[in-house]
Amino acid sequence: MQQGEVMQMRTPLSCCGAGILQGGARHLWTRVFQAAWRMPGQYLVILQRDTHESQVQRSIRRLRARAARRGQPVELLQTFSGALRGFLVKMSREALQLAVKLPHVHYIEEDSSIFAQSAPWNLQRLLRPYDDGGMAEVYLMDGSVQSTHREVEGRVLITDFNHVPEEDGVRVHRQVSQCDSHGTHLAGVVSGSDSGVARGAAVNLVRVLNCQGKGTVSGALHLSNLQARPADALVVLLPFIGGFSRSLNTACRDLVSHGAVVIAAAGNHRDDACLYSPASEPEVITVGAVNSADQLMSQGAGGSNFGRCVDVFAPGDDIVSASSDCSTCFTSRSGTSQAAAHAAGTLMQTAGTQTLKGLTLWFVNTINLLPLPETQRLNTPNLVAKLTPPCHSLADQELLCRSVWSERSGRDRGDMAVSRCRQGEEMMSCSSVAPDGARAGEAITVNADYMECVAHNGPSGHGVYAVARCCVIGFLPSMNANYTSCQNCWPTGFPVASVHSFPGCTSHSTAELLSDSRSHPGHRRHCLAREIVTSQAVCCHASSLECHLVCRGLIPYLLLSGLFLQVELSCLPGWTLTDCKAVSEGSIVVEPVAKDNSCLVRGAAGENRTAGVAVCCRVTPQRDPETKAN
Repeated sequence: MQQGEVMQMRTPLSCCGAGILQGGARHLWTRVFQAAWRMPGQYLVILQRDTHESQVQRSIRRLRARAARRGQPVELLQTFSGALRGFLVKMSREALQLAVKLPHVHYIEEDSSIFAQSAPWNLQRLLRPYDDGGMAEVYLMDGSVQSTHREVEGRVLITDFNHVPEEDGVRVHRQVSQCDSHGTHLAGVVSGSDSGVARGAAVNLVRVLNCQGKGTVSGALHLSNLQARPADALVVLLPFIGGFSRSLNTACRDLVSHGAVVIAAAGNHRDDACLYSPASEPEVITVGAVNSADQLMSQGAGGSNFGRCVDVFAPGDDIVSASSDCSTCFTSRSGTSQAAAHAAGTLMQTAGTQTLKGLTLWFVNTINLLPLPETQRLNTPNLVAKLTPPCHSLADQELLCRSVWSERSGRDRGDMAVSRCRQGEEMMSCSSVAPDGARAGEAITVNADYMECVAHNGPSGHGVYAVARCCVIGFLPSMNANYTSCQNCWPTGFPVASVHSFPGCTSHSTAELLSDSRSHPGHRRHCLAREIVTSQAVCCHASSLECHLVCRGLIPYLLLSGLFLQVELSCLPGWTLTDCKAVSEGSIVVEPVAKDNSCLVRGAAGENRTAGVAVCCRVTPQRDPETKAN
């Protein structure tokens, strides 16, 4: 089963949904789908978020008393009082039946294992070294680090946190160099004197992996203790993965909400990263690995994970860094752990001592994604992290956009999929993608302080994806601070004088959508749509942002699967794609997809009255604000 298996207590393992237990109570208990990673008999009992500390202790006493009356021992291992309220216990399946009936229980998750993910060309990408002892600190959640190695000596603090499981097997050869190997190499990648990306950065080790590179979800949950640290300059590096864990994802999301930047390895299983944690958490920056040719890292039968849950790729193959064999030794390792460390260092180079909240760095590159399944080929970002020179003038700023895909919706009529941007990013457009073409469109909704891209499944559809186009101006924590504030608006009745840019349109219909709403070519502050279609616009208050349309008709292509229509629209150098739509005058089924800086539109053969429409935007130099594109 994908992501986490949702188990029903007295039904087959393939059953999904809420388990209906004795007495009619509905509680979920979950476990990872990788059977070998499970820790049978060890459970995380997570209580409701507003549960008081005293109620946690009361729940523990109540569970122990009820289980004892039935001859079922319950061993308390840990309690949690941070982002997650609850406790970790060893108990039988019979005691589990009692635990789910406790008041305040939100869900129960079987504990599981997490694993390190380890694969000088990476430093050649950097245009300048960075050495500043005052930069942000990195909290590395790993095994041990040889703090006396010349690469990191004097910059590694071993924290007092130590929650790791015993090594597997009766005879475990625990050489110090083996215990330190993974953590030492990563510390060198981040801040090594010669091999480091952000030379001089302080590294704080939080030990959650044993000498075999193995830990537990329950141990990793203590990352919530980092909330007490100064969040304005806090980077948390998670170079491990486990099976999909609701608890671990929640802890990461809560840490981000307190201002930290959390960077995670995508995983080395050549699989969909959404099946693993913490890589699957949307608020985490998930990093895949590429080699020196900017192709996906390959390790025998494994390789870098991919898919919509990967945010960016970074160098992760044949990376030279500190070796724990001696204080002056170096070695080469590969993996998404190295890629995540590289991305963390790159992020810190650019940020320095500035706030890191919401900062995202992308560099558009060309990765060969053809070997991937079609859906993952479309939603895997073709982006490689890269450092560029610092820029201070508006003329040097670049508009950087990425496509954020949702999960696939259900197949029933009216089912929805939701995608949203990270804090600090602006949603400049919203699209819907249905593999079978049956979609009812999309709309942007506003919830609290953020916007959501909501896609609607068509009456005869088999599921739809919501795709948000999320943008920042290069190397600024937020466009809101200096440049723009984008919002959902209606073209008619909106105060046009206050709207400077118009980067995207949305469409929604009660029937299946055959043609998208798109920007008016003659009046750039209106969206055009067919009858019975509701159209909305995204309006940006940004005097420095200018946009223009690129339109082109679809061209027939003949493949082994048959004849179809396709067109790919690309923005000119210096311009960035903010919206991708398809326009049809007939009944043709079209599928627009924003892929990197191109708009790919596909349709079934049958009519030629179909076109792709892309919106391309750029930052205009302040010295010449009157230069606008038509």
